[in-house]
Amino acid sequence: MTFQLPDLPYAHDALQPYMGKQTLELHHGKHHNAYIEKTNSMIQGTEFADMGLEDIIKATYNKSEHQGLFNNASQAWNHMLFWPCMKPNGGGSLPSELENRITSDFGSVDAFKEEFKKAGAGQFGSGW
Repeated sequence: MTFQLPDLPYAHDALQPYMGKQTLELHHGKHHNAYIEKTNSMIQGTEFADMGLEDIIKATYNKSEHQGLFNNASQAWNHMLFWPCMKPNGGGSLPSELENRITSDFGSVDAFKEEFKKAGAGQFGSGW
C-alpha cells in the first residue's frame, strides 16, 4: 500500500489569522508529507507493505527495532486526524455535556486546559 498526502478540507488561507497560509502550506505540504514519504519508503518490501497506517502503528508499537517506522506512521496518522479537527471560523463554546463533564472531572475548563498542556508537553507527537 502506498500512502498519499490527503488534501486539506479547506483552502490554505482559510484558518487565518490563527494559522497563516505559509504556515499551513509548510506544515501540510512539507512536514506532513515528509512523514507520508518516509513511511512509504520504510514499508517497501516488508511485512508492513500491505497494511494500513493503524495496523502498522499497532504492529510496531513498543518494538525498538521498528521505532522509526512507528514514529513516522504515527505522525502521518496524527496529521490526518489533525487537519479535519480545524475549520474556518471554528471555535466557540463547548457543547454543554462536554463542558459539564470537564468541569466535573477537572474543576474547570481552564484547569483541564492546563492539565492537557502538561500531559502533551512530555508526549511524543503531541504537537506541544
